[in-house]
Amino acid sequence: MRISAPSPSPSPRQIVRPSHAVVGAALSAAAAMLCTAAPASLKAAPAQITLHQGAVLKGDVLAETPAKVLLELGFTVLAIPREAIMSLKPVEEGKPGNKPGSPRFNEDLFREGSPAMAASVHELAERVSPAVVQVNTSTGLGSGFIIHPDGYIITNDHVIAGSNNLTVTVFDGSGKNMRKRKFDKVSIIATDGHLDLALLKLEDASGERFPTVPLGSSDELRQGAPVVAIGSPMGLDRSISAGIVSLRNRHSGETASLLVQSTAQISPGNSGGPLFNMRGEVIGVNELKHIAFGAEGLGFAIRVDVLKDFLRNREAFAFDPSNANEGYRYHSPPTSVPPAPAGKEKPGKSPANQ
Repeated sequence: MRISAPSPSPSPRQIVRPSHAVVGAALSAAAAMLCTAAPASLKAAPAQITLHQGAVLKGDVLAETPAKVLLELGFTVLAIPREAIMSLKPVEEGKPGNKPGSPRFNEDLFREGSPAMAASVHELAERVSPAVVQVNTSTGLGSGFIIHPDGYIITNDHVIAGSNNLTVTVFDGSGKNMRKRKFDKVSIIATDGHLDLALLKLEDASGERFPTVPLGSSDELRQGAPVVAIGSPMGLDRSISAGIVSLRNRHSGETASLLVQSTAQISPGNSGGPLFNMRGEVIGVNELKHIAFGAEGLGFAIRVDVLKDFLRNREAFAFDPSNANEGYRYHSPPTSVPPAPAGKEKPGKSPANQ
């Protein structure tokens, strides 16, 4: 099946522009708004605006009305119609510990949003693959991704269930310059079997800062949107598959939360790996594939808003290795099996006399 991908992102020196229709309406409305607003009354507020067509604009919001948002982009001022805006998020500036232009991480160990435009599958893979890892246990393997430069990793609970001895493989660089590095000292920080999520940390990194990926928004996810899964299906590390969102909020009965259903091909080993939108934001954690005769293209991922809630409340899911109920799985108790139906009894004989 051929997967159509958005056009490559513009170079860093270009200004991202919406469609001609939006620009035309914006410029005419901007003139009217500037005539009615005194310059002294304009208070700039840094923000990121995502349009329904997929474009992302970052600039200073000068004014807002119920119908339009006045956004300053360098030497250009746009009045963007409200109906063209999918989301408007403030951008924090000057927060302690964050250098200008560097990713901003909150106290919940993750960062949100990506200033990058939608990219091709190849460009997306080059950008985010260094943050995707392989998680090995004594019984199998899965995938994961780094959310914080100190080495915090997200994966599935079922990937690490029953094992405290974990190994994480990090893939540095790409192409001929790619190299694998294994970390054997890995801590389980938090885990929950019902959500099927786990938070790990690389402990033998010696102060190294790792590449990370941002978390997106479940509210901005749309049916039919292109997505990309990266992981280690059947142990084949750094494998990439592309598809679309089939449904943004599927209840499968397998987990306690809603799932994102997509056509991106996933297999055993993809579990715990990221599902990306085309801006490089994680919008799901790959969890399972529906396996049935003749069934293909049925992959499921835990919604990113569930992951954010897990991270914000990670103390409630803190892992305790001394507690046998955490990190270990036991077989279900045996149940009685009804006897097979007896054959037709012979006349004059009862089961007790045979």
